[in-house]
Amino acid sequence: MFDPADVAALPSLGAAVEVFDALPGVPGGFGAKLAWARTRAADFRREFSATGTPDSVITCDLVTLPYPTRFGLFRASRAIAPFLSITNRMLVIRWHESDGRQRTLLFEPSDVERGENTPYFAALKARLPNFMEKLAVTRHGTVQHHLARIGIRPEEVDYLMFDHLHTQDLRRWIGTTANPREAFFPNAKVIVQRDELAGMANLHPLQRPWYQVSAFDDVPAEAFLAADGGLVLGPGVAVLSTPGHVFGNQTLVLNTSTGIWASSENVIAAECLTPEHSRLPGIAKWARAWQQEVVLNANTLETTADQYNSIILEKSIVDRSQADPRFLQFFPSSELTAAWTNPGTTPTFTHKTLS
Repeated sequence: MFDPADVAALPSLGAAVEVFDALPGVPGGFGAKLAWARTRAADFRREFSATGTPDSVITCDLVTLPYPTRFGLFRASRAIAPFLSITNRMLVIRWHESDGRQRTLLFEPSDVERGENTPYFAALKARLPNFMEKLAVTRHGTVQHHLARIGIRPEEVDYLMFDHLHTQDLRRWIGTTANPREAFFPNAKVIVQRDELAGMANLHPLQRPWYQVSAFDDVPAEAFLAADGGLVLGPGVAVLSTPGHVFGNQTLVLNTSTGIWASSENVIAAECLTPEHSRLPGIAKWARAWQQEVVLNANTLETTADQYNSIILEKSIVDRSQADPRFLQFFPSSELTAAWTNPGTTPTFTHKTLS
């Protein structure tokens, strides 16, 4: 794993999003920070909309897999099923710089095969009989398959980005050093919050089940670009710091022909941002009883109040869905998916694709 000094020296990129810079230092505790974030959302929306729109956004399904209901729907669900299903998706975003250069960003290009080695999921897989795994897991297509299908060569990819590095093994994508392995994406840089990369050098026991730390022992430091908060990457393409789920969590924000979208794993369903409209058992009632505006994806609970505030920030900057205005244009990077094996977890509304 990188030495903290090496992480501190990593280069950054893009134009800083300054509208939320003062948030960490707002006095008065978590409640004051929450109120402050709401007041700045309109400023961000106005500034971000003025940057333009990307050329294209393509959604690619990777895998549908089981996930504990108590994590994905926190304390709110009354479903009898111990597991629900989530679909992991990759977004392919392309834009042109002011000098005419085309850029390609892959958001959530998970190496699904190697992701199975994550300690939590490896332990879960070991407990499942083979026939149960076949019922619970559906592989839709690999990163390589999707890029070949849409006609993008690996060398055309400029950036890889994840909302956080849980489950990720990047060695196939960016290569290795001590035991040399050629990178599948020879020109790509990984955009990551500097805080998360630094924190991986000394994980807390609560964090360890979700990271493949050893997978980062032999990757080239020069393949990373560090973000210190929010950045505008291109026309209608930005990343915001949204700590909580992990300390260095980040959210992709896009401005498309349908308005502003946000994508992260802070929640697993659009209805978790407007739980009053949810038909999932228990969700609306729990939100009313506890006066909760959102339902967290809570597998780690690193800093729960920070995560809640980050979700409110996401909720405040996006537009309403054109398909159903009760719900917002928040696109979960792992979206709740109906499955007959998981009664009580069928979502009220799904995006399935971002456009």
